[in-house]
Amino acid sequence: MIFCTNTNTALFFSSVDEIPAKIWEGLECTENIYFHPNFIKALEKNHPEIIFSYIVLVDKNNSPTAFASIKIIDFHLKSIKNDLEFFKNIGRKLHVFPNKKPLKLLICGNTFVSGEHGVFIKKNQNKKAIIKELAESINHFVNSDKKLKKQIDAFLLKDFAKESLFITDELKDFKYHTFLVEPNMQLQPQEDWQNFDDYLASMKTKFRVKARKAFKQSTEIRIEEVTLENIDRKLPKMTALYEKVASNAGFNLGHFNLETYKDLKEKFGDDYILKTYWLEDKIVGFISGIINQKSLDAHFVGIDYSLNREYAIYQRMLYDYIEIAINKKLKTINFGRTASEIKSSVGAEPQDLTMYLRHKKSITNRILKLFLQRVQPTPFLQKSPFKTVKKPHE
Repeated sequence: MIFCTNTNTALFFSSVDEIPAKIWEGLECTENIYFHPNFIKALEKNHPEIIFSYIVLVDKNNSPTAFASIKIIDFHLKSIKNDLEFFKNIGRKLHVFPNKKPLKLLICGNTFVSGEHGVFIKKNQNKKAIIKELAESINHFVNSDKKLKKQIDAFLLKDFAKESLFITDELKDFKYHTFLVEPNMQLQPQEDWQNFDDYLASMKTKFRVKARKAFKQSTEIRIEEVTLENIDRKLPKMTALYEKVASNAGFNLGHFNLETYKDLKEKFGDDYILKTYWLEDKIVGFISGIINQKSLDAHFVGIDYSLNREYAIYQRMLYDYIEIAINKKLKTINFGRTASEIKSSVGAEPQDLTMYLRHKKSITNRILKLFLQRVQPTPFLQKSPFKTVKKPHE
């Protein structure tokens, strides 16, 4: 536990339970599930290896103006794989990354979900000023604890959409450097899609044939809802499938504990989507996700890769997410990172998300800037599965 003295502009908490109800009421942030204490608590409770802390910024009347979720993790370089191996090796040679020990990383953001889920700014605030206050508060948080000051290697503020950059670029004054990783793949259901058949009808023939083939391949798959009554029985097998997917990822900021699903299901009920996929008595996959306001956000999936091609398991999952969103009249599906090309084949488009990184040592931080300039998202072929709709005036 980290004890940090409050300042005139910031209050510091080392557990979500310490934050008074009046702060949540003052922030008016809990409609967004990622800033609901129940969601934050579920992550905190099930990941004891992560140090969780929270910053609440306040105005001169001590009223809350913003909230930031801080996590301190040990980032193991062995978790960087595939296309990023090259950068890992350069980083070691330039002493950006330590050779033996993990990188002690302070993250402002959600380590498990893509998107702007780390900083909430209340309406009618000067957002640029808030970002500056946040950067100063993070420095105070680390510098006021001798042990922490010595331990932290780098600072990461993650996943800001393009329209936020004119605000978050204030971080460059604090020696943060920007870089892009894989984009969040996003689909906005068309207004005239009343059901899944409408979605299929809007597709070019080639992609509609591909979708029908995936449904044909997956006809033997049985889909079961995960409930609080059956989750304990299913979790061990779901965890084994998740491990396979996680071990294939090129970049992981943390290992997700699937026990978290129990708390999310208990607190959010039908808004937390959890389904398992079965071939006879064998589990071959699962999907998870949350309905947040007018969005469906895909979270982790598990796949039996040995059967994926034959039964089109992953493709079927993507269509199932789409069907859920259409049936619930949602405006956006956030599919997250990874597998960008197959996601684009079902209609998703890339949304760039910018990260800000700073190394605590100034010389290393200057080298880091050069290093990050070479980090690029993996290129992929963006598919266009929908028929082009002619505008009335054309």
